[in-house]
Amino acid sequence: MTSNTRVVVIGAGLAGVRLARRLGELGTPALLVGEEEHRPYNRVLLAEVLAGRYSPDVIALPAPAGLTRSRVTGIDREARTVTCADGSLIDYGTLVLATGSNPVLPPLRGLFTPDHVLPEGVHAFRTMDDCLGLSKAVRPGVRAVVIGGGLLGVSAARALAQRGAQVVLAQQAERLMERQLDPAASKLVRRHLKDLGVEVHTECRVRDVRCVGGAVRSVEMADGYALDADLVVLACGVRPRAGIAKEAGLAVHKGILVDDELRTSDPHIRAIGDCAQHEGTLYGLAAPALEQADVLAELLAGSATARYTGTRSLTRLTLAGQDFLDLAAFGETEALPGDDVVQLTDATRGTYRKVVVRDDRLVGGVLVGELGTVGALARAWEGAEPLPSDGGPLLHLLTNDGGS
Repeated sequence: MTSNTRVVVIGAGLAGVRLARRLGELGTPALLVGEEEHRPYNRVLLAEVLAGRYSPDVIALPAPAGLTRSRVTGIDREARTVTCADGSLIDYGTLVLATGSNPVLPPLRGLFTPDHVLPEGVHAFRTMDDCLGLSKAVRPGVRAVVIGGGLLGVSAARALAQRGAQVVLAQQAERLMERQLDPAASKLVRRHLKDLGVEVHTECRVRDVRCVGGAVRSVEMADGYALDADLVVLACGVRPRAGIAKEAGLAVHKGILVDDELRTSDPHIRAIGDCAQHEGTLYGLAAPALEQADVLAELLAGSATARYTGTRSLTRLTLAGQDFLDLAAFGETEALPGDDVVQLTDATRGTYRKVVVRDDRLVGGVLVGELGTVGALARAWEGAEPLPSDGGPLLHLLTNDGGS
């Protein structure tokens, strides 16, 4: 393939690998450039590796044939080349940025050493190296503080507890996973963590990391209360890796701006996955990244009709093991005035099911435990069609067990 037609994909995460694989199937092979030394892997399952349930090999992705390991440091849009850290140049006809996202490192006093690195015992939790570093450091009885109570923080806290650590989770918001769950579902997640021995503090802001001899010893809260810590895990969210695009002069807001054909402001450069911002939305989830990769593969293979119009994505978290927890959330989980709400709770079994109906349409829901109806509910929500009138929406939602 000549350089003026070659597709080069920067980033060997879920989106980049999916795109390269689909292009190969469609007869348009791509060169995939990834900077991590590990085989491409499913980042969603890193917590299972940390918990000791999976080995890194289990979550590896099928590596495409054209995979180059290098770190891209710059883009020359006029020459249509990318520069790598070793000084080499790669020509492209179409460049795809699938650079993903970086962990947010909160502005805490003492977080960095004078050499601008994290102190011993302080870990982000985003990459396989982060995961392996944590796995090496954790042992029964170690005192671990997880900062952040979103999806990643909950997963990390649970994994560390399963490894025998004494875990404290500090969440600045008023409840766990506040972006996905309503208060009742969040309460069940909190109870699940408590049953595993995790101490949960909400509405709790960490302000200081205390180190001795370059190693973390405690974290201090805004109210002055200190928690002893041998390990600190930063699970404070992610930020799109858009620096290389911005330096190249592409239009960037929070992420790299793309249209329905996933084009950036340069028609020869596309973007997908966590780094891409479409119609004002940054998804940061696996399902939209994979859908964008599939659409872009069709476009680059010559489709005249393929378009990406957004993803109505369901968040699902399965915490397997002896103490199983399965939850799903989609759409608007908080009702507005005039909405109909269907809610079922079984405190003994720790299950909860709630859906929000507006104008005979399902607009959101959250389920914890026994997710047999999640498939039917998600399809009804994604389709945005009026619910059947025979028996009413309530009967439909409670009896349509379409499988998960």
